[in-house]
Amino acid sequence: MGMRIHIATDHAGLDFSKDVAEHLSLSGHDVIDHGPQSFDPDDDYPSFCISAAQAVAADQRAGEEALGVVFGGSGNGEQMAANKVAGIRAALVWSVDTAVLAREHNDANVCALGARQHSIDEALLLIDTFIRASFSGEPRHERRIAQLAEYETTGAISGFSLNT
Repeated sequence: MGMRIHIATDHAGLDFSKDVAEHLSLSGHDVIDHGPQSFDPDDDYPSFCISAAQAVAADQRAGEEALGVVFGGSGNGEQMAANKVAGIRAALVWSVDTAVLAREHNDANVCALGARQHSIDEALLLIDTFIRASFSGEPRHERRIAQLAEYETTGAISGFSLNT
């Protein structure tokens, strides 16, 4: 059985998002599209991507199995927007290896892609790879993720001096 997948884009990925949503739905996932719903060449990705990331974080806090997929022309801005949400670890995925490592090492819960950087077949392979991969649970990775979470909530990392 699939999981809940929250998707978001901007005008650069609108047509792409329809293909992604259809593919994920046919793969058995519950897809929630956070927009946009219509083409506007002047729209802005932050609100769409932040909305998707907030939904992923809320679902995960509630014990739901959920991930996010955000995309635009390059995926960079979309990744940055998603990473502004507490509890989100969004990774820019551009190869099979980066998709796997984002999950295995970083327990990434949002995949960011450049819709203008990949064919639809390549992008679907990367998204499917990201969704299928899982966190390794290795102590060194858990420790690093805990440090990110600590900094996110306190502005510090215990035992380390940050130049602030």
